[in-house]
Amino acid sequence: MKFLPLLCLAFPLFSAAADIPTTPLAEKGDSLFNDDFERSILGEWKSIIPTFTVEGGVLKGVQTRDDHGAVGRVYRPMKDVIIEFKFQLAGSATFNAVFDDQKHKGSHAGHITRITFTPKLIRLGDDKEGLMRNDIYLMRKDPAQKPASEKLLVGRGSSSPVVIEQKKWYHVTIENVGDKLRILLDGKPTAFLQSSGLAHETKSSFHFTVTGPGVLFDDVRIWNAK
Repeated sequence: MKFLPLLCLAFPLFSAAADIPTTPLAEKGDSLFNDDFERSILGEWKSIIPTFTVEGGVLKGVQTRDDHGAVGRVYRPMKDVIIEFKFQLAGSATFNAVFDDQKHKGSHAGHITRITFTPKLIRLGDDKEGLMRNDIYLMRKDPAQKPASEKLLVGRGSSSPVVIEQKKWYHVTIENVGDKLRILLDGKPTAFLQSSGLAHETKSSFHFTVTGPGVLFDDVRIWNAK
């Protein structure tokens, strides 16, 4: 199988993250979702694009289609949230954590927010007003319009250096509060983005996209932010 790169990795349009806040953007409020995968079935997770499975007490994503990474999604209406999960690269080099709103027609597939994890970088993207906004998405398919599209993407993404090794567990915290997005890796503030699309009124789902041989996930928790 020829593994395709995650879409946002193809575009070098991410500036270095601005100063990363050292204090939380919000506190944890009501619990929206909690999954430790101590079972043998997917449960509420939907394997939108194969293949996600639950085995050995973890969620596993493996790309089994040539044209798209595996997508495992859980549905919850949310706006300002704090999400925590653990992950381990089990052969794959990258994966995405994504917020979508399936009812939003202004961006490709309703994509709103994207966090991409790679061995050397974490990339944050405002998909709603950035790469996935319909007009920009179409412009980037036309080489003649690509330079103009890049001007529209200024400020819609950021990247921060990290070291992520294979076969090692990491703990992630995602804080999405208003137009701000902050990522902690093993408790350390690691990446930050402020962009208007991040404040989209309703995200209807959260999902992982995995390309390659596999990524493991565990202890996925979602809270309302307060």
